[in-house]
Amino acid sequence: MVTTERKTAAERREEILVVAMEEFGEHGLHGTSTDKVARKAGVSQPYLFRLFGTKKELYLESVRRCLRETLEVFQEAAAGKSGEEALEAIGKAYRGLLEDRTRLRAQMQAYADSDDQEVREVVREGFGALVDYVERVSAADPERVRDFFAFGMLLNVFASMDLLAHPAPWAKRLLDSSMKEG
Repeated sequence: MVTTERKTAAERREEILVVAMEEFGEHGLHGTSTDKVARKAGVSQPYLFRLFGTKKELYLESVRRCLRETLEVFQEAAAGKSGEEALEAIGKAYRGLLEDRTRLRAQMQAYADSDDQEVREVVREGFGALVDYVERVSAADPERVRDFFAFGMLLNVFASMDLLAHPAPWAKRLLDSSMKEG
């Protein structure tokens, strides 16, 4: 007889969010099937809805989780540091995050789905928390913070095109010039 370990609702919720981030990152809010998320997570669709209420709430929670985890990576990287040292540590840690295609796609899809008011608010709140943290820990002037995030967005775009590992000549020129400036 095979026995299966019974998981708590919190454990199941986390498993569902992992799958949801993958699926929403791949297909977006409107292109993702909750049935597929439920099946891949090993739960029933009614159970998924019991935990999250609606497909949109599941999506919003996956976006919140993605941005919150990014903030946690920033905080871990900058622990005990300040100023330019903190910015460098955060930047290095973020470049490491870009290797996770699931997270990258989920983040990029959240920006793309921001035509929806509720999604836009969640993305604004999460991205705002990143900016607030970077401003606070670095004490950098507004232009430096702007450039830091602008370079991060360039890295997002390059990572989505696999130009960080395999840069085209034009991409290498942009990256090299950006690294010299920032």
